[in-house]
Amino acid sequence: MSEQQRIFIRMAYNGNGFNGWQIQPNGITVQEELQKALAMILRFEVSVVGCGRTDTGVHASEFFAHFDFEHEIPLSLAQIKYKLNNILPRGIAVYALFFVDSEMHARFSALSRTYRYQICREKNPFFLDSAYYCYLPLNITAMNEAAGILFDYIDFTCFSKSNTQVKTNNCVITHAAWTVEGPLLVFTITADRFLRNMVRAIVGTLLDVGSVKLTLDGFRAVIENKNRSKAGYSVPAQGLFLCNVVYPDNLKK
Repeated sequence: MSEQQRIFIRMAYNGNGFNGWQIQPNGITVQEELQKALAMILRFEVSVVGCGRTDTGVHASEFFAHFDFEHEIPLSLAQIKYKLNNILPRGIAVYALFFVDSEMHARFSALSRTYRYQICREKNPFFLDSAYYCYLPLNITAMNEAAGILFDYIDFTCFSKSNTQVKTNNCVITHAAWTVEGPLLVFTITADRFLRNMVRAIVGTLLDVGSVKLTLDGFRAVIENKNRSKAGYSVPAQGLFLCNVVYPDNLKK
């Protein structure tokens, strides 16, 4: 028996057709499909740990996962990557596999994560599954001013899904801004951690600011109230992408 080795996977997936990342009793998930494919290739079952738990319909243009393997690896990592991409559903792509030290963890070693939310301002059949169609006139300047208010706080209970089992609702946001990219209005946000449903709730509340349903002072009051019912609606999942995960520089062996 070989010494146990930890292997990281850099991958991406289209969330349409999956019940999120984490294995569920009912429904197809990315984690389940990845573990099944690895078991076919390695001839042993493995447990894969992801860098986060995206919800049903949410995408990841960059996602990391790891698994431990204590047997002799029958193929090179490049060959495993090739076979994975042939076995996995079309909506999942593996970009790289690499060895890491045993203390490196896909979830807990991450220094920051960045999410991107895409809004299409006009009806466009090519963005049906990757953007939220929002026809309302929006004040983007006001939305960016409200996004700047996020830096003044660390407790984001108001944007968290109720009854989640977490030790703290504190997050340090280091970037939050709206940009226009052709037909898309894009919100990008970076933090050391995120609460469940946090980005979609923030976007929904910022859209209330942009459509003049909520003032900047009102946005600040929502955060300070720490009550999810005071914040805006949760925008649809198809516009949300996990797009960047940052790890320490010594991630690879």
